[in-house]
Parts: sequence; structure tokens; C-alpha cells
Amino acid sequence: MPGLIYRDATIQDLPEIVAIYNATIPSRMVTADTEPVTVESRLDWFHEHSHNYRPLWIIEDDQKTIIGWVSFQSFYGRPAYNATVEVSIYLNENYRGKGLGKQVLQHCIQVCPQYGIKTLLGYIFAHNSPSLNLFKQAGFEEWGHLDNIASLDGIERTLVIVGKRIA
Repeated sequence: MPGLIYRDATIQDLPEIVAIYNATIPSRMVTADTEPVTVESRLDWFHEHSHNYRPLWIIEDDQKTIIGWVSFQSFYGRPAYNATVEVSIYLNENYRGKGLGKQVLQHCIQVCPQYGIKTLLGYIFAHNSPSLNLFKQAGFEEWGHLDNIASLDGIERTLVIVGKRIA
């Protein structure tokens, strides 16, 4: 799907962001949340983003249909880490498995310099092979492996931290 559009998310987009996020929870592959989140519970997270420092983008197709969202979040919250961010990509379930994640991740890598980002991180469950493969194909390497750190429905899950140096 050529011609993806990335625009800064507005507060009016937050219900759609939350809906896309909540749709991933039942799979137990993408997030450590086990119950749906609310728009109200995501307000602080939303306001932590800024268009010139830590963007939160809505991804649209050429028909202006929202297909997902992507965010850059600060790592560890201390000034020495300002050039390092966690990237999160969430696609509407109707648009997954079509190669769009690859396009979105490449876009994120390309725009890092304009945000002063030198290192991108991804936090991915070890059993989420599609996401691990996506990041590995984009040149990310495993930088951390936290065995059985999460419990989802009584099953212990491992978190993999992948990273890529941009500059």
C-alpha cells in the first residue's frame, strides 16, 4: 500500500488509538495489558508526546482511512538518554500482515535524525515472531532478553529488547 500518510495525532484521535491498541490485547502477543484500557487512562501518555520531540503519529492510507498509529517514547526518563527512544507500532487488525509494518518502521528509522534520535529500541515478547522478524529484517539486533518477566493468563512470557543504532 504505497502512499502512507503520517500526521500528528490529535486528542480527537485518542479513541481510535485506544481502540486499535485494545484490539491487540486478546492475542496476548503484543502488550502486557490484560484488560482493555480507557481513553481517560491514556491521557497522560498522550500528552507525553510532542510533534517536535516525541511524536505520536496517526497512519492513514491515501483515502485518509486510519490504519494505525506509531509513537516514540523516551527511554528511562533521564536526560542522558534523550537520544534513545522506544518505537511502538500498532496497526488496525484489517491492515496487519500486508507489509505495512515494514513501511512504517522504515519511515521511523528515516526520520530519527530530525528528532535527535540516535538509538531506536523495541520491546517485544519472545513469542511474537512476526514483530521480532519485522525488526530483525530492519537491522535491529537483540540487546536484551528478560526470561519469564511477564505472566499472561498464567503463562510466563519472555521479553526481548531489540535495538538499532541510527547515527
